[in-house]
Amino acid sequence: MEELSQIPWGLIAPLLVLQFVLAIVVIIDINRIHETRGPKWAWILVSLFVNTLGPVAYFLFGRKSQ
Repeated sequence: MEELSQIPWGLIAPLLVLQFVLAIVVIIDINRIHETRGPKWAWILVSLFVNTLGPVAYFLFGRKSQ
């Protein structure tokens, strides 16, 4: 448990919050949008498991212009 007390939570917590918010925004956007480039389930998996870069990749490459 000593290892957890040595982690700089003041630096890590904002990144975790950013990751969580981006993942939620991507999931909401995928549910609202009619069509994406590639399967929707794949973009959801990428946004959840590729940390901050997954949601950014979705917004850059996954959304189809309407």
